Amino acid sequence: MNGLDILKQRGFIAQMTHEEEMDKLFTENKVVFYTGYDPTADSLHIGHYVTFMAVSWLQKAGHIPVILMGGGTGMVGDPDKADQMRPLMTVEEIDHNIERFKLQASRFIDFADGKAIMVNNGDWLRQLNYTQFIREYGVHFSVNRMLATDKYRTKFEGSGLNFFELNYVVMQAYDFLELNRRFGCNVQAGGSDQWSNIVAGVDLIRRVDGKDAYGFTYNLLLKGDGEKMGKTTGGVTWLDANKTTPHDFYQYFRNVQDTVLRQYLSILTFLPMEEIEELTAHEGAELNRAKEVLAYEVTKIVHGQQIADEVSSTRIPSHTLPKQTFADGINILDLLVLTGLVPSKAEARRNVQQGGITLNEEKITNPAHMVTNGDGLIIQKGKKTFLKITLE
Repeated sequence: MNGLDILKQRGFIAQMTHEEEMDKLFTENKVVFYTGYDPTADSLHIGHYVTFMAVSWLQKAGHIPVILMGGGTGMVGDPDKADQMRPLMTVEEIDHNIERFKLQASRFIDFADGKAIMVNNGDWLRQLNYTQFIREYGVHFSVNRMLATDKYRTKFEGSGLNFFELNYVVMQAYDFLELNRRFGCNVQAGGSDQWSNIVAGVDLIRRVDGKDAYGFTYNLLLKGDGEKMGKTTGGVTWLDANKTTPHDFYQYFRNVQDTVLRQYLSILTFLPMEEIEELTAHEGAELNRAKEVLAYEVTKIVHGQQIADEVSSTRIPSHTLPKQTFADGINILDLLVLTGLVPSKAEARRNVQQGGITLNEEKITNPAHMVTNGDGLIIQKGKKTFLKITLE
């Protein structure tokens, strides 16, 4: 398989600019492609991990990834929030975050012997002559076309789109042109929220240099309730063990909902698809084994096998209840007291109202909530207290 076929089979790809041409390109050539990372924090998170898995599959198929660190684009920031502007970071903060990103990226991508390239767009974007840049490249961008895309229209209709933010798409498109000229990079890949920026880069290369260029996006992974994957009760799921402990990281994936299990195994692990089909060919509590495999495999890739072995062997305490407990439903406050997680209904109520109680990754904030299914139920109190319900 040519690498691109693997991504299709495993469910990575959301959109492609020129599918037939790209299939031929990846079949007949060693393709230089790139994915960019803006240094908005001092650690990568689980959303970035999805892209690294895709990059790794393509690298294993013989293609050459360019990992682009956004030392230039990070000074502007992608306008992705309708109601506010991204907070501006200092150059020192950006450069610090980039160094952290470089270390983490090296855990997933093989940079030995020219198998991958890492560059910082600050090397060219911070040095641009603005007048010359806008004169030469700005003429190729239509504001009307930008505002027709979901990303920029939403921002425009929300808090408003200022001229500063409007520069981001021009800068990212220029990145693609620069990488094409420097390394022959002719494919850009990114999250599905980057589609309009990727298309702009493809168009710029074709307009300015008359060369073929292509792009595709990755599917966003969603939790069973439709929320974007990566958020926990404590915020983002980080790849840095100091920000999200390996135990919490493991438990996050151990407690995913049944409806997303197959997709997570396909995109977040290197397991063969045949094994994934076998693991997910069950229902209900029988899927717990597949969830354990998912949690172990992802933790092993991110934190190493030794840590994965340690956290997977730390069993969650269990509490056995009669099946009849859930026959007519049980109030969340009564359940917390019954299992011994809290000493009283008053404290149970405080925990629930303050957002401290989660059932199988679903935060419960209503004290009147009724629990009707206790089979394999994982109750989380706060960040570190877990309890598994078993039925008799």
